[in-house]
Amino acid sequence: MLFAKLLPKEGNFFDLFNQHAQYILTAAHAFGHLIEHYDDEALCRQYADEVDAAERAADRVTHEVNRLIHTTFITPIDREQIHHLINLMDDVADLLQDAAESMHLYDVRRVTPEVNQLTDLSIRCCEQVAHAVGLLRDIARPGGAEAALKVCEEIDRLESEADRVLRSAMSKLFRQEPDVRELIKLRAIYELLETVTDKCEDVANQIEGIVLENS
Repeated sequence: MLFAKLLPKEGNFFDLFNQHAQYILTAAHAFGHLIEHYDDEALCRQYADEVDAAERAADRVTHEVNRLIHTTFITPIDREQIHHLINLMDDVADLLQDAAESMHLYDVRRVTPEVNQLTDLSIRCCEQVAHAVGLLRDIARPGGAEAALKVCEEIDRLESEADRVLRSAMSKLFRQEPDVRELIKLRAIYELLETVTDKCEDVANQIEGIVLENS
């Protein structure tokens, strides 16, 4: 098929996509550990550092992909699709770093059940993003496109669930939180974590477009 014929022997875009996705996973899991051990300051700092390191590594991959776009004669998919996908993925890593930093900078006093829920949904979305990205190389093979689209549907479902959790969390927060400062802090964290799932959905939508155009 045309997609397979266009694969450049010297190109490694799919490898780089997968590397970036693994850094997203590392950041997501480190953030999850940060939340799990939020009452331990030393562990929180350790896991925040892991999020930072993963985000910086993801940035390097993003820069390499954008460099290759301009130096590779034939790309496996449209250059604009490559550019858009890697930058959307980088947004996910950036948001995870923002969330980790905000927990510290805002001096959030406690982890609420809603933070735990949104963290779990964010991690699951990132896991599915890594899965979808890993399937891109094989979308021209029998069943490859369908498998990738199914994963993208799961990301959409998780994002919708995060929306519901956010709405419920906001309602509870404004009804029950007596400390205005803590309310403001938690609202910011809730919104950041829900935005992680939003950005994962953007990645899924981009992958869907790539699949439909190239399979």
